[in-house]
Amino acid sequence: MIRPRRSHAVAAACALLLAAGGAFAQEAAKPPVLQALPEIAPPPNVDGTEPAPEVTIAKKNARETVEEARVNGILVWIKVTPTHGRPYYLIPTAGGNQFIRRDSLDTALKVPMWVLFSW
Repeated sequence: MIRPRRSHAVAAACALLLAAGGAFAQEAAKPPVLQALPEIAPPPNVDGTEPAPEVTIAKKNARETVEEARVNGILVWIKVTPTHGRPYYLIPTAGGNQFIRRDSLDTALKVPMWVLFSW
């Protein structure tokens, strides 16, 4: 009687397991039935646009004009336009008790430029 080697028996067992696993995987690979989700309505009072700021213009004295912009009652920026000179903006910090002075409302990084001569 010829006895098969142990390695041949292990290889045959692995081949049977792989064949059985492949058949099982083909049965389990059926895609599930998908259903369409219902449309989600947008939240109320949202139309995708920001509310327009309420601008108040006041002439503090003969030398400057001050414009205040508020959105929902919260101060967003103050624009000060002096009679002689360039206008600038005051933007409140997170706490709202201090202001940061800016030359414009643009937040992009700008290279410093100074006017050397003007006529």
